[in-house]
Amino acid sequence: MTIEGAPHLKDEHLAVFDCANKCGRHGRRFIAPMAHLGMMSAAQKFICGAISKTVNVPGETTTGEIEDLYVKGWNLDLKAVAIYRDGSKLSQPLSTATTSDAKEEAAEAEASRDESLAGASGKSKPAPVPPATRPTRRRLPKKRSGFTQEARVANQKVFLRTGEYEDGTLGEIFIDMSKEGAPFRAMLDCFAIAISKGLQHGVPLEEFVDRLTFTRFEPWGSVDHPNIKFATSVIDYIFRVLGYEYLGRTDFLQVKPEDIAPDINDHQDLETEMISLSSQSSVSPGVPADTQGASPPADPAPKANPAANGAGSQQTASNGSSSHTEAHAHPQPLVLDDLRA
Repeated sequence: MTIEGAPHLKDEHLAVFDCANKCGRHGRRFIAPMAHLGMMSAAQKFICGAISKTVNVPGETTTGEIEDLYVKGWNLDLKAVAIYRDGSKLSQPLSTATTSDAKEEAAEAEASRDESLAGASGKSKPAPVPPATRPTRRRLPKKRSGFTQEARVANQKVFLRTGEYEDGTLGEIFIDMSKEGAPFRAMLDCFAIAISKGLQHGVPLEEFVDRLTFTRFEPWGSVDHPNIKFATSVIDYIFRVLGYEYLGRTDFLQVKPEDIAPDINDHQDLETEMISLSSQSSVSPGVPADTQGASPPADPAPKANPAANGAGSQQTASNGSSSHTEAHAHPQPLVLDDLRA
């Protein structure tokens, strides 16, 4: 990164290629700070304002030398002087050192600092810490099982889908909401991908459950889950479900599983008893059960009696409404002998 030492280049020609800072690790030449001040002084008399020009100085410049530059700029009638010492900021737009050079310099500085600390304390240098091994990804099978849980959090429908390994442990999750906008759904997708990657690279599910339960943001409120009746956010609901289904944790459930089972058994017993009582009440007392539901026999048709027909007609007329109703209920058959009489 330097032209110094290039073949066929004379030393008197190097000044043409000088820069504001030293070039590279082996560079030694740079524009002198007084050269910056002299150039600014030559142009200052023709400019009413200050000159926006930086005076670059090497990193080893002392505070006394910087003070002297300000005094000389004032003597040259400069209205402003901006001095920058190389390496005085953590980040700078122009750097002449390469990445490897910076790493080597940082390692050398750290080694010298450790040696000085060890010498001051009289202790030996601690053993270097071995680098951490990179975790490997445990991939899920192509065909995998899991479950889909549908619920509403504050009237917002949420679908949670899981993917499991062969041993039943959790390996991935999918979160879907139907009513939220595209940005929120995209963030949930990215969140689910990040959690799935962490699970596949060995992060325990307990860490996610302990860290992400009870997080609070909208939407939050009541939940129509059998065991979870309230959640402070969608993420809180998701990891309550995962902690209950895969870790067996019930400390964050509003309704414990042991509180649900007796209620279900009592309800089933009550239903069975009601069915038996209703079947017993349908049987009439004094009537055999095998005859229940049989239709009564039809009334036989009255036999014709020509001799008594006339008297019967008079009796029917004198009996009033009740006899009239009975005549309608059981009409007398018409006989040809009566018409001849």
